[in-house]
Amino acid sequence: MTAVTQLWAYRNLIYNLAQRELRSRYKKSLLGWLWSLINPASTLLIYSLVFGYFLKQKPAEPAANGHTEVYALYLFAGLWVWNYFNGTVVGAIAALQQSGPLLNKVYFPPACPAVANTVTVLLQAVIESGILAVVMLLLGNLGWSVLLYPLLIVLITLFSLGIGLALSVYNVYYRDVNYLVGIGMNLLFYATPIIYPITAIPEQAAGLPLRAIFELNPIAQFVAWSRDIFWAGTWPSAASFAAVIAVSVLTFVVGLAIFNRKSLDIAQEL
Repeated sequence: MTAVTQLWAYRNLIYNLAQRELRSRYKKSLLGWLWSLINPASTLLIYSLVFGYFLKQKPAEPAANGHTEVYALYLFAGLWVWNYFNGTVVGAIAALQQSGPLLNKVYFPPACPAVANTVTVLLQAVIESGILAVVMLLLGNLGWSVLLYPLLIVLITLFSLGIGLALSVYNVYYRDVNYLVGIGMNLLFYATPIIYPITAIPEQAAGLPLRAIFELNPIAQFVAWSRDIFWAGTWPSAASFAAVIAVSVLTFVVGLAIFNRKSLDIAQEL
């Protein structure tokens, strides 16, 4: 609680760091903020062509309105979750590393740059998911389950920031962490049912409950929540509610505790 209170005390610094990042992100760019839409749209187009057109993938479950079968929308309902998680974790590592010169000049909680990065990535995630929500609304595919969206955003933020904080501080002492995270993110992306449905995974393989193991992946649960909200128009089960909330809060608390313990003399290491 002390660490959270301290971050709140430096909220103006976090705001200024986030604002600086947003201003510099598309500086001297002709298209400016349009790139925030072009980048995810291009990724979505590639996956849609490969998996939707060439491999003939179909949505694993019916849409809430009973007739929409656009695989790109089903895909995007999971892709924006991954983009937010990946951007928060990878950005936290980079933000702390780049804050070295500033930390050596003036004191502020070392977690501030990571939190500021999360704010900028959150804005991108809101833009992406907001566009998805508008399209689904126009298709008559948005129901009362959309009320769960703010909670989903909060839980993804806590989970992602907790992991990002822990990895960022270890990266200061062991620079291999950054490279391992890059490899791990690639593996985790394909281990998460985003471009394929969870039903594509066999229930049993080599005597192991393979599908149940994949479902233990918290990102898979976030993706499932998003598809419940934007695609199926249903509510997650009570067990999923309890598990996702508990894991998200615990991950943030543990990640922040690790960061605070390891960052006492971090300015010298940076």
